[in-house]
Amino acid sequence: MSSLTPPERLARDLDWNLLRTFLVLADSRSVTEAAERLSLKQPTVSSALKRLEDRLGKRLINRKPGRFELTAAGRLLYDEAIDIHGAILRLGTAIRDVEDEVSGHVRIVMASHVISPLFDQTLNKFHRDHPRATLSIEAMASRSALTAVAARRASLAICLVMDRSPQLEYRRLFREYFGLFCGPTHPLYGREGLTFADLAGHSSVSFVTDQMDDALRPVAKMRAEAQLDARIVGTSPNLEEVRRMIMAGLGIGPLPLHVVREDVERGRLWRLPPYEAPPAIDVHVVWNPHAKHNRAEAAMLTGLTDLIARTPMDERIYN
Repeated sequence: MSSLTPPERLARDLDWNLLRTFLVLADSRSVTEAAERLSLKQPTVSSALKRLEDRLGKRLINRKPGRFELTAAGRLLYDEAIDIHGAILRLGTAIRDVEDEVSGHVRIVMASHVISPLFDQTLNKFHRDHPRATLSIEAMASRSALTAVAARRASLAICLVMDRSPQLEYRRLFREYFGLFCGPTHPLYGREGLTFADLAGHSSVSFVTDQMDDALRPVAKMRAEAQLDARIVGTSPNLEEVRRMIMAGLGIGPLPLHVVREDVERGRLWRLPPYEAPPAIDVHVVWNPHAKHNRAEAAMLTGLTDLIARTPMDERIYN
């Protein structure tokens, strides 16, 4: 009997639990944080990392005081382990779907400010056509949503996109416009004819993605032009919480115009400059074409992308 090659021996002997622990470590800022997420003791996680490094013969994480980052070998292992993890997560569903009708689960991750009739219409038709299928919708920052789709932890994302990955597929769902607003207790509330100069120096609140190097770059530029206080006093990935902080008087903040129209009409918010040419933000549907989708996921994606293709872009621009 021929002896096993090193790769064959590794495939036979490597403990998947070590890879699972490594994935959590790679997404953490320290061994202590990873241990808390895994509900394990720190020495147990450190020991697992050492066993994996010994088995592979490579250092995977540089861990020194003030430094905790993946090595080149660690980054390579992380990319491969994500694929393995996604395949294992979907194994049970793939087997069950061989005989069952469409009854799988669809996990959708999305930016919190998504208000889209097309998406709502897709949800309605999906449920009518596939009553045994289930779905979950989780709001999170766009960057986290894209990570979840790339790692095959989510069926699809509906979110903002800064840089496109060649590993993912994208369809523009709609375009929205952002404005700046304040709440009833703010000194600028109710004032007409304001200019950018009137906003200078005021405190602000915003989304966590409101950065020059992130998906809300046009919004960050608008805030910079208004010369608001550089220190943002409150942030959240959730629109409802940003809206809450603006209404509570913490500061001036950006919100999608079509989402808060009723708030403005009812006096809960007051719109501030710029009144002309507000920044446009595109919201995309994103999925991983390399993931093995169950039939419910495939039906959801097909239904949504087909509806997008049939709907002219001018009907998907929300002023």
